Amino acid sequence: MIRIQGLVKRHGSLEVLKGVSLNVAKGEVAAIIGASGSGKSTLMRCVNGLETFEAGSVVVDGVKIDGSASLADRQSAASRVCRQVGMVFQAYHLFPHRSVLQNVTEGPIHVLKMPREAAEARAIKLLDRVGLADRIDARPRHLSGGQQQRVAIARALAMEPQAILFDEPTSALDPRMTAEVLAVIADLARDGLTIVVVTHAMRFARNVAQTVHVLDHGVVIESGAPGQIFDAPREPATRRLLAESGAA
Repeated sequence: MIRIQGLVKRHGSLEVLKGVSLNVAKGEVAAIIGASGSGKSTLMRCVNGLETFEAGSVVVDGVKIDGSASLADRQSAASRVCRQVGMVFQAYHLFPHRSVLQNVTEGPIHVLKMPREAAEARAIKLLDRVGLADRIDARPRHLSGGQQQRVAIARALAMEPQAILFDEPTSALDPRMTAEVLAVIADLARDGLTIVVVTHAMRFARNVAQTVHVLDHGVVIESGAPGQIFDAPREPATRRLLAESGAA
C-alpha cells in the first residue's frame, strides 16, 4: 500500500531525512517511533504529499511521487495521494465556527462532491463510532482535547481514505484522553484499515502495531515485529529510546 524508497528531505543545509526506506502492506498497522527531532513528522508530511522532498520516492496505492520528477508532475501526484491518504495531526485543525457535524461533512461535500444528505448520514455513523454521536451540534470549543481529536479522526475517515496517517495524535492530551483516542485507533486497526502511527505511546505500539520502525536522526535504524523491537532491539539508539521512555 505504501512504499518509501530513499527519501531525502532538506531544510536548507539541514538534511532532515537521509534516505528513508520502508514499506507498509495493505491492512497493516505500522508504528514509527523515535526521539523528538528524528524526522517522524516530516516523514508523515512527505508521505501525504504535504511536503516536497529532494530525492527518493513515495508510492501510495500505485500513485508515485518522485523526487526527481518535474514540479508539475510531483504536484499532480501529491494531489492524488492526498485524496487516498487521510491525516490526523497533533493539533486538531477543526473549524472553530462550525459544528462537529459540519467539520466532518466539509470534505465529502466540497471535495468528494457527495450530496449533503449522504455526507451527513455517513458523518453521523462515523461520529457514533468514535463515541460522539451526542455532540454533533457542538462547537469545537465546547469539546475536550480528546473529543476534538476524535472528531478529527472521524473527519479523516469521512474522506474514505485507502490509508490513514496519525502524527503523534495524543501528544497534547492527558492520560485519560490519550486512552480514549488510542482506543479508537485500535478499533480501526481491527477493521483492517491501513494505518501508520507516529507515536510516543510505546505500549500502544507494542500491542496494536504489526511492524515498528525506529527513526533516528533521519534514518530508519531498524524495523521489525513489536516483540523484536521491544524485547530484543539490535541498535544502541533503540535501546536508549526505550530506556528513556520506560518501555525497556
